[in-house]
Amino acid sequence: MKRLLKKYLLKNIAFKTYHFGMLSQGKFSRQIKIVFNHYTIIILLGLILFSCSDFLEQEPGNQTSITELLSTKEGVLAALNGTYTTLEASVREERFAVYADMQGGNIKFTPIPTGSNRGNIIIPFRIENVYSFQDQAISGDFSSFYQQSYSVINQANLILEFVDDLIDATNSEKNQIKAEALSIRAYAHFLLALVYAQNYSFTPNASHLGIVYNRTTLTESGVTFPSRETLDNTYTLIIDDIQRALSLYTNLSALDGPIQTYFNENNTKAILARVYLNKNDWQNAFETAIEVINTSGVNLTSQENYLSEWENSVVPMTEILLQLSVPRDSGGSAGGSLSQHFGFQTITAYGNYVATNDLLSLYESFDIRSQMFLEQSLATNINGELENVNYYFTRKFQDTPPYPAVRLSEMYLIASEAAYNLNRTDDALNYLNFIRVRANASLISSTTNLQNEILNERRRELAFEGHYFFDLGRNQRSITRNDGCLAIVCDLNYPSPKYVLPIPQENINLNSNLQQNESY
Repeated sequence: MKRLLKKYLLKNIAFKTYHFGMLSQGKFSRQIKIVFNHYTIIILLGLILFSCSDFLEQEPGNQTSITELLSTKEGVLAALNGTYTTLEASVREERFAVYADMQGGNIKFTPIPTGSNRGNIIIPFRIENVYSFQDQAISGDFSSFYQQSYSVINQANLILEFVDDLIDATNSEKNQIKAEALSIRAYAHFLLALVYAQNYSFTPNASHLGIVYNRTTLTESGVTFPSRETLDNTYTLIIDDIQRALSLYTNLSALDGPIQTYFNENNTKAILARVYLNKNDWQNAFETAIEVINTSGVNLTSQENYLSEWENSVVPMTEILLQLSVPRDSGGSAGGSLSQHFGFQTITAYGNYVATNDLLSLYESFDIRSQMFLEQSLATNINGELENVNYYFTRKFQDTPPYPAVRLSEMYLIASEAAYNLNRTDDALNYLNFIRVRANASLISSTTNLQNEILNERRRELAFEGHYFFDLGRNQRSITRNDGCLAIVCDLNYPSPKYVLPIPQENINLNSNLQQNESY
């Protein structure tokens, strides 16, 4: 056991999980628990060659190691599929899925639908401390997101370590696998940086703490205790991974399925545009967003189809560049989706999260996006009496929707914001108004308060898609939450150490070089 652990222990011993996820076609994960000194590693291997009985019950001769699993193209593709599954679960899980909109003020909570507490409104326990800007390192609300994100990264690293040695794959197939794994690795690190590091301009030259950037497995690097990079170095490494991926992409996905459900050249460029925007690299953000707009072959969803395409959870939106699809069993049943948080089924079965009046008030009455909310009257405790109150569920995430990682509308908004910061106000207005024309909203003609107009347009267009709190941080804006705020602390003045979350204490205990964020 000790030898096996030494072989596969992660580069950062604080990151304890491999998880190749649930495979397609009803195949199930396997679990191995290994104890070495004080460290417990859970390795979930997605296998396609065995039944779903416990791995530890197999005779030694039947056990399959990571080396064996990843020695064939079939095994590597199974692992890649599992990595996508783990990534989807990480971003779809309640904490991350609601975080940016909740903290920024787009979200409030629904009343309890049944039981003795019917009509009471409480903060969901999974995000209670985070919501009040009082998360704790010792038992953080976001510990699972931190661990699962590095699980995704470590899975990608294993694939990258083994893929070049495949003897049953062509060079083109190997390049495509590497490109997708690199894109996954970059994307997971980028999301971690948004949550655990202050915005790029927080210090001169972004010299403040970023995150640990994990690019190797133990078989390549040995046991090390890495430190967090500066945020500038973090972004350099993210961009390096993406640019390397872009140099490797082929015209075919490694896995079967709709092209939008996997990383490809177009959506990886779109993620790069978002990275450049958050790095305040305005020129590259503008050029990359425009390149995606002009060359991706994807068009904005039309005004007449906007609502219906959002409501169709089976067919991808016209403008989707990357969506992470929900896992389904062999019978087609979904294992979970964003509707768990945002959906409405009946007056006794619905999600916890609805739109605030702070958000709803931003839409003009003739803006088609004002129709993107499902109004429902729910029994609510008002001064000890149950009264029917209207709540507004987003129509984006009813039924069993996928996670919309990036779509073309965002590229227009990135181009607009980048152009504004390049003093190209005509371009900024032009790309802003592309989105407003499609929404049937009145055009913006004045450059007065243009920066605010762009920020508010992002809030309107990208609501419930996980952007607004990060947008406020990037623009160094304070947080104001009015309607429905139940937090101990509703507002937050910029700058504040509470714009980022604590590194889980268990990880710091295992790695003395892992520095905690300020105030935690």
